[in-house]
Amino acid sequence: MKVAVITENGATISQHFGRAPIYLVLTVEGGKVIDREKRVRAGGHAACDCAENHTDLASGERHGLDAESRHKHTVMAEAIADCQVLIAGGMGLGAYESLKSYNIKPVITDIEAVDKAVELYLEGKLSNLMERLH
Repeated sequence: MKVAVITENGATISQHFGRAPIYLVLTVEGGKVIDREKRVRAGGHAACDCAENHTDLASGERHGLDAESRHKHTVMAEAIADCQVLIAGGMGLGAYESLKSYNIKPVITDIEAVDKAVELYLEGKLSNLMERLH
């Protein structure tokens, strides 16, 4: 099994899937991490005006459901299409649904440390905090 974690530095989980530049992909066998690989996360807000993409948050609407966003989510998901799980600190509903369409289970957490979150996930103890979707 492969678990991807969205991160800015390889040690902590990013609070927003669409803004962090790196996926840390962990290969798990027998409940143990046997390999770690960093992958560049393409697409998303890194190349655009983030404030503009979040203007709908003030109205309570969820962002990332338009055609342009769906395309960005597809590009972002393709880099981890071989993973079964993605752990993030938060993301938009559009990204969440896009990952699910790739059969990647998004798990939203408030745990900051990559290793701790992965450990809890493997133990079946990592809560999926859906209220952190926006």
